[in-house]
Amino acid sequence: MKARAHLYIKGKVQGVFYRAFTQEVADSLGLTGWVRNLPDRKVEAVFEGDRGLIEKAIMKCHEGPPYASVTDIEVTWENNLEGFNDFRIR
Repeated sequence: MKARAHLYIKGKVQGVFYRAFTQEVADSLGLTGWVRNLPDRKVEAVFEGDRGLIEKAIMKCHEGPPYASVTDIEVTWENNLEGFNDFRIR
């Protein structure tokens, strides 16, 4: 079943290759969407695809790349899918 999750990731997540890490996770799981840095030092991401695979991606996002330190991830499950073709860094 297709699903969509909107994430706000908090902690030391900018300047540590977090967006590239998130793209690699999404690509490895066949998910689409995007990731970007926010001015308040959070990272925002949207995943679309199989709900079980999105849940795996969220677990990996809690770990992050080696120099990241994730303190919290706010996840909102949304009903409207945009139907992305790939996963992009914005």
